Amino acid sequence: MALIPVTILTGFLGSGKTTLLKHILTEQHGKKIAVIENEFGEENIDNDILVQDNQENIVQMSNGCICCTIRGDLVEALNELWEQRKNKKISFDRVVIETTGVANPGPVAQTFFMDDDVADHYVLDAVVTLVDAKHGQQQLTEHEEAQRQVGFADQIFITKTDLVTPAEIDALRTRLMHMNPRAPIQGISKGVVPLAAVLDLKGFNLNAKLDIDPHFLEKDDHDHSTCGHDHGDDHHDHVHDHSHDHHGHAGHTDRIQSFVFRSDKPFDHKKLEDFLGGILEVFGEKMLRYKGVLFVKGSNRKVVFQGVHQMMGSDLAGPWGVEPKQTRMVFIGIDLPKDTLMAGLEGCLA
Repeated sequence: MALIPVTILTGFLGSGKTTLLKHILTEQHGKKIAVIENEFGEENIDNDILVQDNQENIVQMSNGCICCTIRGDLVEALNELWEQRKNKKISFDRVVIETTGVANPGPVAQTFFMDDDVADHYVLDAVVTLVDAKHGQQQLTEHEEAQRQVGFADQIFITKTDLVTPAEIDALRTRLMHMNPRAPIQGISKGVVPLAAVLDLKGFNLNAKLDIDPHFLEKDDHDHSTCGHDHGDDHHDHVHDHSHDHHGHAGHTDRIQSFVFRSDKPFDHKKLEDFLGGILEVFGEKMLRYKGVLFVKGSNRKVVFQGVHQMMGSDLAGPWGVEPKQTRMVFIGIDLPKDTLMAGLEGCLA
């Protein structure tokens, strides 16, 4: 039986998660989605749209979706949903989990790797993070949880874009790209998001297409926020040196930073394995997300790897085609010693 894909929806208090969830639970989209809502959130969906005389914590919606309010452990909620599905009491094809506004999504993501029952039935599809355009800058500066939510993201939505100027959106987008260069960023208003932009993103799928374009990490002589073009486009004709410090680009020194390692030389597999094992032991808790396509000596196929904290996985992907063989790795973490890690990776090249 196919594993059920799970989306983790996160974002700081007031970022628009409830609005998005209402859309999922009430719109006629034809999908059977189970939404797991944490009842300690800043606003409960069921206050507005669920019948309150129902004592069950799993409620069937009129559009075929299901709302499950967590009163205990996430693992218990997932297992209860699975049992009811297996017994044909309810029907759903995918799950969306809302974290509370001040939650670190890391432990939620780890649930899908650490609990055997959960791993047997579910697969983590992606972490989707909402950032409030009006208050996001202040929240990122004052709350590390908000930074962690960005660091873990596979997709970022800037919400309430109708309440701020284009220049403010550009400045926030630049800051978010520095923190997490691997997550696409999209602006939305009124909480309207096409479900295809939230579901089935395969952010945690090792064989998914990996796009890392760190062009915007380059230290330029001009200010991106006023130059009128999007630096998320393709810039593969450039060669970049990422050895500089870009922390000050947006006027912030965020504890959560990202850096990208690229090389046209192949890795020595054994050296790389030993090095990554060592850094995970020392810095694992500080490494929020890391992902890459590796060029490994002696293999004519790409090696795809990624991880969350100390849990790392790798997989053989397709053969190298006409494109140049090149390693691309991105690391997102808290106060990571970038120079040490970059030098260590250089030392693993064959």
